[in-house]
Amino acid sequence: MNVRGAGRLLAFSGLAAALLTGCGIRPTEVPTDFGPAPSRVRCSLSEPQVSPQATRGLPVQVFLLCGSQLVAVERTVRVPDGTADSARRVLVAQGLLDELEATPSAEEKEAGYTTDVRGAMSVSGPRPGDPDETLRLSTPPKDLTSYALAQIVCTFSDSTAAEGDGSVILGGPTGERLRRYECTDEVRTRPGSNEPPSTDITEG
Repeated sequence: MNVRGAGRLLAFSGLAAALLTGCGIRPTEVPTDFGPAPSRVRCSLSEPQVSPQATRGLPVQVFLLCGSQLVAVERTVRVPDGTADSARRVLVAQGLLDELEATPSAEEKEAGYTTDVRGAMSVSGPRPGDPDETLRLSTPPKDLTSYALAQIVCTFSDSTAAEGDGSVILGGPTGERLRRYECTDEVRTRPGSNEPPSTDITEG
């Protein structure tokens, strides 16, 4: 082989080695572009959401559904100054119920928030013989979906509408027996599979 041929062979070998080295499988240090990132992290809001119609009032939290869980969001409810405690409890409960029934904001929808509380329900205070902290819904609790009941129980029990012990006494509009419902971690994380645990309340 002449000198020119040997030179070409060496040059070719060097080029082949460089190409093989360059094709080795190594972790890349530059992130691969798989397209734009999601515009909103699921169940994450940039700032507390307050209903436009309630820019002033008592700060509260209501539990909406997101990712098959209950997630607390900020709201406010209006309660006139000087309202007696018994009436105040019912006004707060009605305000919370109205917020649960309201359609989530555009930002909340984008983040995956929904509500299963529907039907323009109302809430009233105790009937004669009921415990003082009783709240009676216009729709019997047994007729609500497990999601809606979980939303209402966890929202009420975490507010001044209840006694602040993580439970709330609920009943229907007529003669249904009252029950004390609890909001547990299992209910918050899996409201569709775990109805709020409850115990019977003996009236009168």
